[in-house]
Amino acid sequence: MFGIDDILRAIVADLHLVAAIMAAIYLLALICAVREIFNSRTSQGSIAWLLSLALLPFPTAFLYMIFGWKFFDDYATDRIKNGRAERPLRARDLALIDRETTEKWPVQAQVSELPFLHGNDVEVLIDGKATFDSIFAGIDAAQDYLLIQFYILRDDSIGQQLAQRLIAKAKEGVEILVLYDDIGSTGMPKRFRTQLREAGIKIAGFNQRHKFLRLYGPTRINYRNHRKIVVADGKHAWVGGHNVGDEYLGKNPKFGHWRDTHVRVSGPAALGCALLFREDWEWATGERLHPTPPKQLDTPGDRSVLVMGSGPADKLEECAIAYVDLIGRARHRLWIVSPYFVPDTDIRTALFAARLRGVDVRIMLPDNPDHALVWLASMAHADAMVEHGISVYRYTDGFLHQKVVLMDDEMATIGSVNFDNRSFAINFEITLWFTDSKTIEAVETMLIEDFKACREVSSAEVGTRPVTLYFLNQAARLLSPVL
Repeated sequence: MFGIDDILRAIVADLHLVAAIMAAIYLLALICAVREIFNSRTSQGSIAWLLSLALLPFPTAFLYMIFGWKFFDDYATDRIKNGRAERPLRARDLALIDRETTEKWPVQAQVSELPFLHGNDVEVLIDGKATFDSIFAGIDAAQDYLLIQFYILRDDSIGQQLAQRLIAKAKEGVEILVLYDDIGSTGMPKRFRTQLREAGIKIAGFNQRHKFLRLYGPTRINYRNHRKIVVADGKHAWVGGHNVGDEYLGKNPKFGHWRDTHVRVSGPAALGCALLFREDWEWATGERLHPTPPKQLDTPGDRSVLVMGSGPADKLEECAIAYVDLIGRARHRLWIVSPYFVPDTDIRTALFAARLRGVDVRIMLPDNPDHALVWLASMAHADAMVEHGISVYRYTDGFLHQKVVLMDDEMATIGSVNFDNRSFAINFEITLWFTDSKTIEAVETMLIEDFKACREVSSAEVGTRPVTLYFLNQAARLLSPVL
């Protein structure tokens, strides 16, 4: 039989083939190095890549193609063509800009390329039942169109409930678009998509149109669309941490109670969510959407909301910029809740500075892991927080998955962004920013109850960690930029 030894001997015997392979690898490494120099964001990261490419071109060049080379320049181009920069003009024409709040928070508004919009009603939705009851009620009431986007979309009990409701609305003539992430929804069976398409529903994976990304599968592992958006008729939108899966209703025996937060906004901010969906849909399918505002744009409330979309198509790490600014403006309290806490140097420095200013900085994290490597790195970063006098709390009543920040009595954020480099720089994300007292009070009340289900990590606990665990934590921490 012709085995691997025979193949290796044949290759070695042909030195021309070996030389050609080596030359190709070095050429690829050179191309990667040039690109890294042109697109460098941090000197430390770039130097690490350049040294690795020079000293060990194989497999570094291929790793760089996965983790260092972004493929979303045309996404940014499409975004410009679609007129994201015109959003403030549209809002101004509708006389819905909250100019005072926009001027007070210029960094967040410029990052979003959208001002704060007033006239919204807001409902904070705690855990899966409240979230899906609200989303399903919105779906049932839709009359014109539904935009559905989730990172994870499962074909389980809750997934089928969603599918059947969408099919019923499609039969009523409602236009329905469904977008999912290729990696997050890897296990989705073909029959799930088929039943939706047979009902006239359009469904697409985020990278399905981009053959190079599909062929070059590992890239899809690194760059993901992590947004969770539902929009009904451009009047109501749902954003937060929940995906579509039974575990988000606490039905997974491994995790038990699943603590998560979503938010419903009704009013002009829903159009901002629809515009983000439009950008993602057009990237995914090539189909140009021209969503029209509702015939009558209602202003059912008195609350201002900023819709912030962020991702690897941004020229700068704009999500991180917005949060560094928020941390820097904190004067009394800064409560951060995230399932994954793997901050970069700028975020860590801003948090340490806030603590030195006397700010009540608290970080709430899960007590149990769902992804071991991220959990180990998160523990290393959390322990560093404790050593600098920052309070770290571990949620013990199930698994904590919500992504919420509360700053003073000035700002609350709810969305899909985890407090890690992946969410700040690699994933496509969405965050809603709130400045009204009612939403801030609702978030405060919610988090006070959550803290009651937490244990605080003491400095003694940090100082007595087993050597093996400490080693694993620090080793995982080295991978922070790509976790």
